[in-house]
Amino acid sequence: MSLLDAAKDVRERAYAPYSNFKVGAAIRAASGAVYAGCNVENVAYPEGTCAEAGAIAAMVAAGETEITEALVIADSPLPVSPCGGCRQKLAEFSKGSVPVTMTTLSGATKVMTMAELLPGAFAQAHMEIG
Repeated sequence: MSLLDAAKDVRERAYAPYSNFKVGAAIRAASGAVYAGCNVENVAYPEGTCAEAGAIAAMVAAGETEITEALVIADSPLPVSPCGGCRQKLAEFSKGSVPVTMTTLSGATKVMTMAELLPGAFAQAHMEIG
């Protein structure tokens, strides 16, 4: 399954009764498997989860920890980019060269690398004791 098809499909099942802004995300792991996630809102608004976080959780639950490409889709006038928190979550499992495709239902698309999306990402090397 393509990332675009997986993200479009899961986006339809997003739970967004408060914002009505449904988002779908799909990631490809190093094995080639595709994992998808959608946003899930909560009446206690900050307690919801983003689509990218759902896709990453599915990948990790399946025993994988490396993303080779990612795609995010929403019904917006401009290609939807991952929020700051999701950029950090994607960076945890991606090399800087990993392409992230941001797209809309109408087909407007922008592709950036993970390093372009989150320059200077906080990384495991920052946690090493010198």
